Amino acid sequence: MKTNALSNSALSIGSISARTGLAPSAIRYYEDEGLIAPGRNASGHRRYARSDIRRLSFVQISQGLGFTIAEIREALSSLPADRAPTKADWSRISRRFGAELDARIARMQLLRTKLDSCIGCGCLSLKTCALYNPRDRAKRLGSGPRYLLGDTPPDRSTAQKQGECD
Repeated sequence: MKTNALSNSALSIGSISARTGLAPSAIRYYEDEGLIAPGRNASGHRRYARSDIRRLSFVQISQGLGFTIAEIREALSSLPADRAPTKADWSRISRRFGAELDARIARMQLLRTKLDSCIGCGCLSLKTCALYNPRDRAKRLGSGPRYLLGDTPPDRSTAQKQGECD
């Protein structure tokens, strides 16, 4: 465990908990996961820098957006350990996460469009249904609802030539 030179402004786990809304057990979990690294005082009690409030807030927001602990850890590892992160430091992370969020949004919008047409069709046309998968031909593309996830089903004439139509 790391021991930092502690200043008078170092915060206890209770103070960090009150400021972030996280339970002390969650804060200790994030420490175990390497997302924060509190120092210790002479008695061995954890002491947090004020910048840990921002780090923990970033963790909460990122998890709420669907990022994994591993992705968050990787992003936070680019922040300086010896000083509070600057606006430029946070901007680098923001750009990287922003690009991933843009990609996720595009995938979700495509899925919403496909689901709207699927739900709206009432499955009256198995020739155009994105869930219709005769003879399980989509299994070669991977698991899950491949055509709703973005894979393109073969057109009807190709499927007929390959003997895949019902």
